[in-house]
Amino acid sequence: MSTNVPIDQGSYVAPAFEHATARDAMRHGVVSCAPDTPALDVARMMASRHIHAVVVSGVWKQPDRGERLVWGVVSDTDLLRRAAGGLDDLTAADLARSEPLTVAPEMPLPEAARLMAEHHVTHVIVADGQQPAGVLSTLDIAGVIAWGRA
Repeated sequence: MSTNVPIDQGSYVAPAFEHATARDAMRHGVVSCAPDTPALDVARMMASRHIHAVVVSGVWKQPDRGERLVWGVVSDTDLLRRAAGGLDDLTAADLARSEPLTVAPEMPLPEAARLMAEHHVTHVIVADGQQPAGVLSTLDIAGVIAWGRA
């Protein structure tokens, strides 16, 4: 049996989609981990915090390849794609996209949405200069579309 639950339209206050920026819709701050964080720990971070993406940043030390800088995003979809083969031997760096998509806080939200669709990603990092300021997801954009104010 299903019950109709009223949607709390007052909980999301943002400009209308056409007038919103990435800053208006993003989640401030980032949950991050080191590149050598085990994939299972990344999954636990997502599940315990009820989030869909973790930012990976830092130097990854590989025994046979030396060191390399890693900066990327592991989404729940990335975990899902690799889960069938097992996650036991994988790290966050193995799962992270090699070049994450970043947008400026002032970018118009329709443009950010278009970029996300073109690049087939569900999360982008909103960077203020060289520092990540937050994460913008497709769900955040849906919230602005649904509850944005004219």
